[in-house]
Amino acid sequence: MDSDAARPSTAPYLLRFAFAPRFRPLLAVVGVRPTTSGVVIGIDGLDVRFGAWRVRTSLANLRSAEVTGPFQPAKSVGPRLSMVDRGLTFGTGGDRGVCVRFHEPVTGIEPLGLVRHPGLTMTLAEPELFVRCLTQLHEDVDRSRT
Repeated sequence: MDSDAARPSTAPYLLRFAFAPRFRPLLAVVGVRPTTSGVVIGIDGLDVRFGAWRVRTSLANLRSAEVTGPFQPAKSVGPRLSMVDRGLTFGTGGDRGVCVRFHEPVTGIEPLGLVRHPGLTMTLAEPELFVRCLTQLHEDVDRSRT
């Protein structure tokens, strides 16, 4: 980032999912639309809405984030639970996304909170911006502690 204007601020950022046109009708059936989904990341933490599904956690619980993809379409559409590591995916058929790892697993796939997820993959329109925002927020918090 070359200038302060290019740096994410500590104000909450709203990021959108990258909806692949061919999967919009399918996602709409389960209530996932651009108007019912989005990501807010800020000093208060992470809040992800994906239709009826939601993941919320504190900024301190966000261990890392990395841009990932491309994805196989069958594995990148809808809410998905990995049977291998219990990771959660909120996918909209986008080619790329961001994988977030947590210090402490979070709830999200079912309403009782019985299943906890060590990571969340989201097919965001701007995955690089999410990573930059998280990095900047962590740096700002670290600076405020010193």
